[in-house]
Amino acid sequence: MALYQAHAVAKTLSSSDIEIGSPESFEIVEIQTSGDKIQDRRLSELGGKALFTKEIERALVSGEIDLAVHSAKDVDTVLSPGTVLACVLPRADRREAFISAKYDSIAALPLGATVGTVSLRRQSQLLRIRPDLNVVMLRGNVATRLRRVAEGQVDATFLAAAGLKRLGLENEITAILETSIMMPAAGQGAIVVQARADDRDLLPLLARVSNPISAAEVRAERAVLAQLGGSCDTPIAVMAVGAFGGDLTLTAKILRPDGTEEWRASAAGKLADAVRLGNDVGSSLARQCDPNLLIQISGTTTG
Repeated sequence: MALYQAHAVAKTLSSSDIEIGSPESFEIVEIQTSGDKIQDRRLSELGGKALFTKEIERALVSGEIDLAVHSAKDVDTVLSPGTVLACVLPRADRREAFISAKYDSIAALPLGATVGTVSLRRQSQLLRIRPDLNVVMLRGNVATRLRRVAEGQVDATFLAAAGLKRLGLENEITAILETSIMMPAAGQGAIVVQARADDRDLLPLLARVSNPISAAEVRAERAVLAQLGGSCDTPIAVMAVGAFGGDLTLTAKILRPDGTEEWRASAAGKLADAVRLGNDVGSSLARQCDPNLLIQISGTTTG
């Protein structure tokens, strides 16, 4: 997936009118992260979503690489000092894919069926509608998780629809879940490019190819997380939807991990108001929800 994203950025830059070079002129540097190496524990036990980006950010700051490419949902709310998110590619499908070898929907799962996921956001929303299900931890890359479903180790799991489509695995999708059933993670479906904040050569070029609607959506969603102190391993779901006319709507919710309660907030404005809207929605959720839940969330966040 990381290689697909890096090549997608290279293709975008080379196919634009900025004449930065052909896709072959970019050197793709592969960096294995701690999040890729450690597959047997929850991210909250290991340092949160920064595990997927810290080594890459370190290479960026040191000058070993010039650009860092990430899935937006994996980027911590606090960036490494001296760096910025300089470009957001047009966003792909933000919805969740339901994967099962035997059942065609969440509703079809039998009483007490086992569903594998490492995401508390997915777990809490699933248990909100099906509290009878047995949720177990399931980590690993896409191929590993698909194999475990096929082998019957779990009855079902969830994966980001965008990732499966990018990898050419759309035929593995049992059903696409509408956001009314399972709201996505902040930044889900978006590829972002991180650069050094003082890079006067690349920043203007990246700004020219950044998609303004997708960029505003990601800014709004990340602002919600920042207000709540949320990481990728917390039960926070958020979705911003921008329009060509310049309008932006934002909805977010926070849940108990067992799905027994949820709190929701929404706001609407202009694309230019993305961060303010995210701050407002995050603040509203913080006022509504159980403060003890926010303490637990803050405890899982590294930065």
